[in-house]
Order: sequence, then C-alpha cells, then structure tokens
Amino acid sequence: MSNRLKVTPNDLSAFWMPFTANRQFKQAPRMFVSAKDMHYTTSDGRKVLDGTAGLWCVNAGHCRPKITEAIQAQAAELDYAPAFQMGHPIVFELANRLVDIAPKGMDHVFFTNSGSESVDTALKMALAYHRVRGEGSRTRLIGRERGYHGVNFGGISVGGIVANRKMFGTLLGGVDHLPHTHLPEKNAFSKGVPDHGAELANELERLVTLHDASTIAAVIVEPVAGSTGVILPPKGYLQKLREICTKHGILLIFDEVITGFGRLGAPFAADYFGVTPDIMTTAKGVSNGVIPMGAVFVKKEIHDAFMTGPEHLIEFFHGYTYSGNPIACAAALGTLDTYKEEGLLTRGEELSSYWEDALHSLKGEPHVIDIRNIGLIGAIELAPIAGQPTKRAFSAFVKAFERGALIRTTGDIIALSPPLIITKGQINELIDHVRDVLRSID
Repeated sequence: MSNRLKVTPNDLSAFWMPFTANRQFKQAPRMFVSAKDMHYTTSDGRKVLDGTAGLWCVNAGHCRPKITEAIQAQAAELDYAPAFQMGHPIVFELANRLVDIAPKGMDHVFFTNSGSESVDTALKMALAYHRVRGEGSRTRLIGRERGYHGVNFGGISVGGIVANRKMFGTLLGGVDHLPHTHLPEKNAFSKGVPDHGAELANELERLVTLHDASTIAAVIVEPVAGSTGVILPPKGYLQKLREICTKHGILLIFDEVITGFGRLGAPFAADYFGVTPDIMTTAKGVSNGVIPMGAVFVKKEIHDAFMTGPEHLIEFFHGYTYSGNPIACAAALGTLDTYKEEGLLTRGEELSSYWEDALHSLKGEPHVIDIRNIGLIGAIELAPIAGQPTKRAFSAFVKAFERGALIRTTGDIIALSPPLIITKGQINELIDHVRDVLRSID
C-alpha cells in the first residue's frame, strides 16, 4: 500500500464531494484506505463492517480475486477500443453472458457507464422506439414520486425526490408522476412485501385518461425504491402496472440499478416478482462497483424495430465514449464468474428470513417508527427531530462509523444492503451496531 494512502491528505479543499455535507466532512474526515471482503480499513487502521455494499454496488464483497485478476490481465492486453463502428471480443462475450441470466425475452444489451446513463439511455430508447414505429406522438414519460433514477436531467425529471430536482430549473417537459407506495399508516413493520396499496397502480389509468395513451411513451419505476429509503411495492402492484402498460401500448421500464444482480435473492427484481418489463436499467452490481459500468436490457422487439433502412446507416444515435470499455467488461466478466461460482445471485434468498428476523428485532428500540425488508435490503425509519429533519439519522451514520459499521442514511431512514457474502454472524454484528447506535443518539 502506498504510504500516502495511510494518512489524511493535508488539504481537502480542492475536491467538491458529491452528495456530501462537505464542511462537516472536512472538519472530521472519514477516510477508507483499503478493503477486503466484508470490511473497509480506515486511515487510522480500524476495520469497518460494510453494511451498504459500498453504495449498493459491491455485491460480491471487496477486492475479489477473479475481478482483480481480470482487470490486470485486460489492462496489459487491450486498454481501450473505440465503441463507435468498432468492437472488441469481450464486449460481445459480456453481452451474451448478461442475456443468459436476464429475464426471458430481454435479448439485447446496450452498455453505459452508470445508472444515471442507463436511465437516460432507456428513456431515449423508449421515445425513439415509438417514433420509428410511426407513433411519434408518444413523447410523455411517467415516473413516480420519491423515485430515484440517477442525477442526469432525464433521471431527475422522471425521479421524484424533491431535493434532487428543486435547484435545476424546469427539467424535461411532458413528465408526470405516479404516487409513491409508502403507506406507513397501513403497512408499518411489514415483513417483506406489504399487503396494502396495490390499488395505487390504478393511478396510471387516471394519467392515461388525463393525457391519452397516444401521448405516453413509457412508465419508469424502481421495483423496490432504494435510495428514497427502501419503499416496497405492495402485493400485486407491479403486476397491475404491467397489465395497464400492456393494455395501452406503453413501455414499462424497471430501474434495477439497485435490485439487479442478486440483491433480492434472484438475479433481478423482474425474476423475484414475476413481472418482465420492456426495458431494464442496471449498473452498480454488474461490475461489483469496481469500474463504472451500466447495462440497459431491452426486449427483442424493441431492438428489432430499429434494425430497418439502409444497412450502412446508424440505427440509434446514442452512445458513450466508454460504452463497453474493455477493462470494465473484464471486471464485469470477473464479477459474473464470482457470482456464479459462489451462488451469489440467489444467496440472498437463503439469508432473507434470517435477515428479516434480525432487522425486525430492532422494533421497540428508541426512535424507530418503521422497519422494512426484502431480500438483503432493509430500512429502519426513525422519528425525526422536530424542526431538524435528517439530523437524527445523520448522527446515527456518524456514530455507526465510529463504532465500526458503515450504514447509509436518506432523510431520517437508515438503509442497509450488505454484500451478498455476508454471514449470519456478520448480520448479527451489523444489527447489534445499529441497536447500540439507536440507544446512544438523541
């Protein structure tokens, strides 16, 4: 390890940190300098249990050998190849491997570099698809309140988190939103998918009546809304959305940036819920968070609608300099090998009951007003401090770090999503850390 990584840099001012309370951080920096499997190591030598898989992305745990070796070998062989009008073998190999584990009928993959790029790609695909089919009037996009779809203009337009939208002007036009599915008065402390709220999907019929189906291109939702605080779909909700979209010729887009690659105990949330979208956005777990990469899955009929006209012409005017970057592809192949060899895409199902019981053991602890879980995701919602929203959860985050656990907070909600390699003993350890923190904060 480089000696410079073992100390805190003496000047933190140049880096404007993303989604961070910069002034607070730079007064008392929290620095990671290495990681292995389930733990980070801090600059002062402490081990910190990773309760969030980094940022929902390190599904296979940290510094896994197959991923590291794949990156090293690829960097020495082919570092970069242009993605426009040229190719390299492993990007095609990766696409085939991904299609093999995708929900049936999702036969094509378009590579991006992040979840935000995957979302904007999917939205553009939806708009262009209707146009090439002669239904260019379908330009309206429907998102959902409290939805998170990255931070690009398309994603924040269909997203529904106020703080991510309010400073950035009028955003995209022609966007509407479904209501969120958080019903604490009916579903508090539900174990798994809640019973109440499927009827909220019928709000899509109201929007169809308001705007007319002929103007609506797509509906985009997270099967499980992660970044807003783990809001689960009520029983039957996603099935109703699928039925309504099919009825009116509207494309259904699942944002699986968080739920993809084993987080729910199945390869994708589409598998878990038995609902197949028309387009599916992914990122994070596709490369275990090691190198930025995203992948948009599409049904064959969407892809094929573009494959018309003279063969020398570009069919879809969209892409990125780093779409299918060779080293990112190598990382993703190493990730898929690790998932397969260790059964990680379904391991969450084996641990889900134990995880559920451990999480719900926090019921009755100070400040806890709701607990939600599915697969290997959990949320502990806290009563906010009057007049100081988010402060209680942020205090919990800092104290957890000091005590040796990394948790995630959003608003006054603690979100947990550990690497899929977590053991039952480490689940106990993580929940005990959270319990101690809850008892120590005001």
